[in-house]
Amino acid sequence: MTTYRGNAIAVGILFIACSAASILSAVPLGSMLGGPDYLAQLAGNGGRVVVTALIEFIWAATGAGIAIGLYPVLRKHNRSLALGSVVGRTVENTFVLVGTLSLLALLTLGQKSVGADPAAASSYQAVGQALLAVRDWANGFLNYLAFCVGVSMYYYVLYRSRLVPRWLSGWGLVGAGLCLGAFVWSGFTQEFGFATVNTALNIPIGVQEMVLGVWLIAKGFSRSALASDVGSQG
Repeated sequence: MTTYRGNAIAVGILFIACSAASILSAVPLGSMLGGPDYLAQLAGNGGRVVVTALIEFIWAATGAGIAIGLYPVLRKHNRSLALGSVVGRTVENTFVLVGTLSLLALLTLGQKSVGADPAAASSYQAVGQALLAVRDWANGFLNYLAFCVGVSMYYYVLYRSRLVPRWLSGWGLVGAGLCLGAFVWSGFTQEFGFATVNTALNIPIGVQEMVLGVWLIAKGFSRSALASDVGSQG
């Protein structure tokens, strides 16, 4: 019987790395994008922008890698949902990279705006506002929806198959539901990022993924669940 121990360790590490990267991505820039002189701030802190972009790339790569690493295990219980989770998390992290690309474009725009005449500066500001909007909607709204869909699929399969304890996969399902609430809140209020409500609604899934990561590294998947035929093939 294949125990998928390597998959469990790899996915556990990816869970921890993804959660850490998603949080740390906000650190280098701080509140830089929220000020009226954000273009000048970005131009003067290019290193921080590049560091942020690298962290967000790690966030995107590890997020997609989680579902890919789980797929060989979950497909034995429900192939359709296992594949759907890969698609969902890949779409999610494509939106993360769209936000990253917008940030890098803002850096270039900020560098070009330095010393520009008033007419050109006004144009740069207009383009900058559009790029900021793309980043906010991609990173703070659309990726939430794809994330909720992707994680709900693999947590459902984990719950039904008992590959991990049901309290742990059930916690993931509840966390995904709360994250969906954050998605709805962001859409109607346009409060993105670490707004108080968003943070509160996303804490449960964030903590759960760290706990699940440690569990998979330490314990792996249930051998009895791997040996059984619980669940249906999709």
